[in-house]
Amino acid sequence: MDLMDLAKRIASGERRALARGITLVESSRSDHRAQAAQVLAALPKDRQALRIALSGTPGVGKSTFIESFGMMLTAQGLRVGVLAIDPSSARSGGSILGDKTRMDRLSRDPSAFIRPSPSQTHLGGVARRTREAVALCEGAGFDVVLIETVGVGQSETVAAQMADLFLLLLAPAGGDELQGVKRGIMEMADIILVNKADGDLEPLATRTCADYAGALRLMRKRSQDPDGFPKAMMVSALHEQGLQDAWGEMQALDGWRRNNGFFTSTRALQAQYWFEEDVRTALLAQLDEKGIREEMRRLGANVACGDVDPAVAAQKMLAVLRDMNRG
Repeated sequence: MDLMDLAKRIASGERRALARGITLVESSRSDHRAQAAQVLAALPKDRQALRIALSGTPGVGKSTFIESFGMMLTAQGLRVGVLAIDPSSARSGGSILGDKTRMDRLSRDPSAFIRPSPSQTHLGGVARRTREAVALCEGAGFDVVLIETVGVGQSETVAAQMADLFLLLLAPAGGDELQGVKRGIMEMADIILVNKADGDLEPLATRTCADYAGALRLMRKRSQDPDGFPKAMMVSALHEQGLQDAWGEMQALDGWRRNNGFFTSTRALQAQYWFEEDVRTALLAQLDEKGIREEMRRLGANVACGDVDPAVAAQKMLAVLRDMNRG
């Protein structure tokens, strides 16, 4: 594989090359990891897409929203990349939902690129190499990159570590719904969008939006937010209502953060976070090496039999790793 040619083709916006590059960064093989690093290093560094992470409860209409929102953006002349993180099959490790098949119109739009990726049991429903896939889309010249994550929960806030804006999509419901959403993810959200605000559900959506707006006002104000943010809004992805207003608020928030230095500082902190994560991942990968794996099994069997305390066994395992690294 000519890595420099692949990087050049990705930078020119070639969709097939971009798909191949994402396959490369998602691979866990050590040689592919080295090749992926070379491709990423060769991409233009002056391209910055608006990275938007989107989360929400199952069945809230995330795919419908992304399709309608993406079609609106491409109609304005923007290029849109979508990284849809699907739940993984426990048997094969592949994607279960197949989000691309549920975004038929957007998948056929020449200004859009959709890539479903299995979450591979990663906490937060974010595939391990999603951040690098985002960087590839950015290098390919996309203006907006949407990151759709699995479900909603405390751990899913990791998605905010790779995005400029974090959207929380919710359905119309009563007070119980407000209790069902973790405080942690609400604190991370920049904009809460109450979807399905149409037909008979519109009055209920109005009340739900007001409930969330009230809850947001009780939370501690963040330094990176201007007055009025975070905020709750109503949209109808099915009828394509409220999408332009939501986009206007996203642009306003992004513009304020760029003008006040928060965009650059946040991305710097995110880069540091992922550096530390990559180091942790590399250290954990050592446990899969043959000699280490055998020692883990031996100590695990001793722990299971009650011959060794788990904490003592862990210290012995760490000593083995230190000895190997010294060697």
